[in-house]
Amino acid sequence: MARSAFRFVLPHRVRYAEVDAQGIVFFGNYLTFFDNAMTDYFRQFGFAPATHARDTGADFHIVKADIDYRAPVPLDAEIDICVRAARIGRSSLTFAGEIHPRGIDDCRATVTMIWVYTDQTTRKSTPLPDSFRAGIIAFEGDALAAG
Repeated sequence: MARSAFRFVLPHRVRYAEVDAQGIVFFGNYLTFFDNAMTDYFRQFGFAPATHARDTGADFHIVKADIDYRAPVPLDAEIDICVRAARIGRSSLTFAGEIHPRGIDDCRATVTMIWVYTDQTTRKSTPLPDSFRAGIIAFEGDALAAG
């Protein structure tokens, strides 16, 4: 999808520790990039992962992550890590994400991740909080409906 389809973007400069011997981002680091972006995405809705889990006894588990690598991302590249909620279920969220060079519509990688909200004692799914759901719907608007 076009970079403009994402309202949330986390800027990042690729660091030496994130690349492999070929000088490009090591494949496993893409998940870290997207995880960092989704954590900041959540913070807009008042969700601070560590305090939320402690205060409510519920947190997210990642149950699926699919990545398509389209083009290499080199050391010191300035990139935009774009994420958006693509679907909200009763207890799950599906995210779409892309990596682009800073400010440019040139997708280098895509990700689809599914997170399930769970009771941390039972490890069973539990409904998403209404306020959290409302925050995502208000932020994503028509983009969520189209996702």
